[in-house]
Amino acid sequence: QVQIVESGGGLVQPGESLRLSCTHSGSMSSVHLMAWYRQKKGRELVARIFRDGTTNTTESVKGRFAISRDNAKNTLYLQMNNLKPEDTAVYYCNVVMKEGSVLKNYWGQGTQVTVSS
Repeated sequence: QVQIVESGGGLVQPGESLRLSCTHSGSMSSVHLMAWYRQKKGRELVARIFRDGTTNTTESVKGRFAISRDNAKNTLYLQMNNLKPEDTAVYYCNVVMKEGSVLKNYWGQGTQVTVSS
């Protein structure tokens, strides 16, 4: 069972920055992709990074958020700049592992990001 620990959420004012971190206990060689989701009403994909380094970012955060990873630390990051009140949500880390021929999803516990003046 892969364990995931997230950190970095908090309360900030509009225009400020936060960096979320997500560390997993699995093997990086088995990672298919890693992603950040957020939940306001429904859960939406924010950004993801594939095994080969390809990234996707949702339109509403392009130019403000950046996803990256440190393979040596088994850690995924989400750098969030110029935060807006509408970015307020619980942010979840998602790690998809390839175990044999099966893809398995693992989720972090979520970290609250609140943007308010």
